[in-house]
Amino acid sequence: MTGMVEVPHGLAGVVVADTEIGDVRGEEGFYHYRQYSAIDLAQKRSFEDVWYLMCHGELPDAHQLKEFTAATAKLRHLSPKLQSLLPQLAGVRPLDGLRTALSFAAAEQGMQPLLDIDEPQRSADVLFACAVTPTILTGMYRLSTGNEPVEPRDDLPFAANYLYMLTGSVPTPEYADAIEKYLISTVDHGFNNSTFTARTIASSKADVGACLVGAIGALSGPLHGGAPSRALAALEEIGSPDNIDKWVRDRVLAGERIMGFGHAVYRTDDPRSVMLRDVATSLGGDLVDFAKQTERRVVEILAELKPGRQLYTNVEFYAGVVMEQCGVPRDMFTPTFASSRMVGWGANVLEQARDSKIIRPRARYTGPQAPQPVEDLA
Repeated sequence: MTGMVEVPHGLAGVVVADTEIGDVRGEEGFYHYRQYSAIDLAQKRSFEDVWYLMCHGELPDAHQLKEFTAATAKLRHLSPKLQSLLPQLAGVRPLDGLRTALSFAAAEQGMQPLLDIDEPQRSADVLFACAVTPTILTGMYRLSTGNEPVEPRDDLPFAANYLYMLTGSVPTPEYADAIEKYLISTVDHGFNNSTFTARTIASSKADVGACLVGAIGALSGPLHGGAPSRALAALEEIGSPDNIDKWVRDRVLAGERIMGFGHAVYRTDDPRSVMLRDVATSLGGDLVDFAKQTERRVVEILAELKPGRQLYTNVEFYAGVVMEQCGVPRDMFTPTFASSRMVGWGANVLEQARDSKIIRPRARYTGPQAPQPVEDLA
């Protein structure tokens, strides 16, 4: 057809936009935020540093960081109307509840279409959505378990405050640091499904809330954001080192996927998994030791049974181990991921908002030949 360009199924490998936010270099096992290695940032800077970087394109100095941290901390608190909505959402899946609550929060905030507001207001809308998301998620979770939501503390950093609102106790520095490293490592990761969704909606110039709610919907799909708890469940199903080989071989030969292994982009070690393995090792414990044993054998067996496929652990494998060790409930693994990825989505929404072109691809029609005659009913 005139004007149509053939592309790979699922848009695999197709470049659809220019971005200054970051990139994933899968063959190298490397990804970055702006001009910095994401792993270096996770190891050396705070979540607020990285949040500022994603918003402003540069790392903050000490004064800028102090002001930004204070400003975003004040945005964590929910309005009375939004607080009253949470009990009605406590029984649904966390990301389902977040979609509803965030949509309500955006409407209550009076968010306007991107086309009708300036850059400072767009940024303010994004900051608000990123700041309230952890409060919404932890509040719904606590209500679902028969506990009252915990009010955010302005004096705690993002990661420590998240664990505090989730558990009701101020976390140890070790746990806060471990979760902070995980959160930083998952802020952004190229044009993944949910990020592309957010940008597609932003290209229509809808409001920030609509863009982010759409991204949450994409993340809720099990092929995108649902693997950390499944990878941990696989470790439990294996049970002991003696069962690793048989369990893995049975599933590979049956054509089943080994959760936590393989990635759509990386053809070598996932740098996020490598870093989180180190984080898990620093936490220690039998689960960590078993996970490392399992990783070694799964990689060896996959290399034997699927030669040339280069299948290694992805971020979900050790993410589940780290969160389990730090006391994050499994139902909150993917929501925790969403809390950090909201920052990456927001940066992408702001970038896309500056482009005047709407994303409007075409599909190839494969149904019955048209037009067919339409018969009158007698």
